[in-house]
Amino acid sequence: MFSVRLMRRSSPATFLFSRRSSTPRTHHLFDETPQRRRFLDPFSLLPLLASSPSLSPLFHAPMLKSSALAHYPAPATALLASYSISGHLLSALSLFDEMPLRDTVAWNSLISCLVRHGRATDAVSAFRSMASDGVPFTGFTICSLLKALALSRALRRGRQIHSWVVVSGYDCVVMATALIDFYSSCGVVHDAIEVFERLDCVKDVVVCNSMISGFVQNRRFEEAFSMVGKVARPNGVTLTCAVSACSETLNLGYGKQTHCAAIRRGFDSDTILCNALVDMYAKCGAIEAANIVFNRIREKNVVSWTSIIDAYGSHGRGNEALELFERMRQGERSQNVLPNAVTFLAALSACGHSGLVDEGRKCFFLMSDKYRIEPGPEHYACLINLLGRAGMIDEAWDIYHSLSAETADKLSNAVCVAMLNACGVCMDFVRGEQVAKKLLEIDRENPGSYVLVSNFYAAVGRWGGADDLRRMMHDRGLKKESASSQVAVEIAVDQEKNKFVSSNNRTLNKFTFKSCDYEHLQSGNSV
Repeated sequence: MFSVRLMRRSSPATFLFSRRSSTPRTHHLFDETPQRRRFLDPFSLLPLLASSPSLSPLFHAPMLKSSALAHYPAPATALLASYSISGHLLSALSLFDEMPLRDTVAWNSLISCLVRHGRATDAVSAFRSMASDGVPFTGFTICSLLKALALSRALRRGRQIHSWVVVSGYDCVVMATALIDFYSSCGVVHDAIEVFERLDCVKDVVVCNSMISGFVQNRRFEEAFSMVGKVARPNGVTLTCAVSACSETLNLGYGKQTHCAAIRRGFDSDTILCNALVDMYAKCGAIEAANIVFNRIREKNVVSWTSIIDAYGSHGRGNEALELFERMRQGERSQNVLPNAVTFLAALSACGHSGLVDEGRKCFFLMSDKYRIEPGPEHYACLINLLGRAGMIDEAWDIYHSLSAETADKLSNAVCVAMLNACGVCMDFVRGEQVAKKLLEIDRENPGSYVLVSNFYAAVGRWGGADDLRRMMHDRGLKKESASSQVAVEIAVDQEKNKFVSSNNRTLNKFTFKSCDYEHLQSGNSV
């Protein structure tokens, strides 16, 4: 209704722009026809901001020129939300500081913006400022606050909010969903279950999805599968959670059934669900099935490309992973999809698994030279690992030494581990001992670091040093975490062979999706 009222008061120029809602067309039309801009009043720009949030800086100038931002909170709030969605955090914060009128919606947009960008402490501070200014808060405010507390794992404060919700009578499905997400993020699943079971109204698919996601997040997969079967009408989010559970348990049989259920229910074109399917098939070793799903995604985003590149790279098919990376780069203009830092990490990892040193170097320097993406510690660790496996210890040492001398903030645990492994492969004790001391200096409370250093001493024949590290662990009360493995075994169920995952002598053998012929998926037919 609100959008209808906006369109009624909009000028004809607004309809001209809104009919071309894609970002490139809107940008071109807005840039090529400046004479039309004077017909665009601030409220006319709100639908355009909703459809093209990446063009927020372009729309900011005419809104500022019209003085609407100083007299009406609605246009300023819409612009703030667009800045948040498009990733311009500093612009959003500056805009909020300049707003003379700040109502509840404006404060809610600010808190949501800070949560979206991982600024949990600032979001809580904004809520306190909102309360001190006497601005009334709503249920949406509390939900955003719970997300901020979940990011910072502030369990005690979250429980205080929960108590206030119960006393104030805000107890509803939306609030229960936010509380379930909060408790699940903090690892307190039993409290999330209690909130879910005490909900005395009809449990819709959203709150069920939240509970399923909490089970998956805390690795309680059997309960997640059980709840998936209880959902009367699962949607794309439900099936995505089920696929994530299959991916974590390496359960290819249930993953295929979930894929069939997605096709039957018309979710086979859902990009997020298809991305999860690509990841699931890749982790279960069905790389060709992952490729089939990827090719059928209509609107591929950066996660789609990153998932398939990582899939081929982790299977040792680095050349094919790089071919996909080049396809992504060649189609970046037409598809408006650019590789991000995670995409480059997947490409570097693919080069490392396949020993493609020259291609790895090219990929590493490409991210900063062309895409202006600053390499992080994980990228340097991946490159050092690639060079170490190839026996190029001198070049790897130069990179490590430059990080330790110039950018100490990037000398992380992962970089030291990669350099230590490289020294172990090349049997370079002198450099390895220096790296070992640095690793224990920056990560002294991690028992895994002591085990890695001890293994390095053993690999180079310094058994005395290995024994000293083990004793040091014992004296400091550090214990190595027990390792676990998952083994896929073939068992017969109802005269059919299905793959299940046996982990810790437990087998997941209950799932309510009807089985279907997976061959239809590979042949291109629907189920």
